[in-house]
Amino acid sequence: MSNATRTSKWSWLFLGFGFFFLYAPMLSLIVYSFNENRLVTVWSGFSTKWYGALMQDDQMLAAAWVSLRIAFYTACASVVLGTMAAMVMTRMRGFRGKTLFSGMITAPLVMPEVITGLSLLLLFVSLSTWTGLDFARGMTTIWVAHVTLCMAFVTVVISSRLAELDRSLEEAAMDLGANRVKVFFLITLPIISPALMSGWLLAFTLSLDDLVLASFVSGPSSTTLPMQVFSSARMGVSPKINALATILIVGVSTIGVIGWYFMERAERRRQAEMQAAAKQ
Repeated sequence: MSNATRTSKWSWLFLGFGFFFLYAPMLSLIVYSFNENRLVTVWSGFSTKWYGALMQDDQMLAAAWVSLRIAFYTACASVVLGTMAAMVMTRMRGFRGKTLFSGMITAPLVMPEVITGLSLLLLFVSLSTWTGLDFARGMTTIWVAHVTLCMAFVTVVISSRLAELDRSLEEAAMDLGANRVKVFFLITLPIISPALMSGWLLAFTLSLDDLVLASFVSGPSSTTLPMQVFSSARMGVSPKINALATILIVGVSTIGVIGWYFMERAERRRQAEMQAAAKQ
């Protein structure tokens, strides 16, 4: 047996172990969501009754709806702001304060969420005191906190794609008479659309999963799904949580596959257009 064959077998072995380590807990959770027994670790038969019980849990469904709305708004705002920040970081190379600007944009990546949540809480309280306006904690404050966190991740994703972009395409469009706004929407935006989709999905997932920030800036009427699950798990894990997690896993996986399909199709179309342009 050659050294290359041994290396390949060991590589596949470690890859399989890594995937098993990552996805075995999720698979066991999905299996036990169909458990008839109330004890989540004792299998006593196949049943879908916990999905029915979940559909009748108004608090859990309300928290899920709040989290989905916040995640959608957060992802959209993060993509818009992250694209603007990425354009500044990659195109405006000569302006003073670029290093400080880049550091402030990416600071939430390394800042502990506890510190970020406490800072935002103090900010909202101070704004209420200084302005006299009522900055009541709720969906809006959670949305602001999530955008603060997610925009940093989206900016990194989009800026890396912009850094690889061939500037000659934009310069050629401007030489033909297009202004910068038209070039951005007709040339730059379609090319970086896979990065935009990736950033949107990443921001949506981060917002849907966040517990720490939401705990600091949420109000009584804005309980998110992670907060509801955490409070329920403290009194004992219910099989309804397994059912809910299974639905989320299937939903997020479906969205991820659809997003991957559209990004792959857009990338293939872009490669085909570039090859056709090179032949002319």
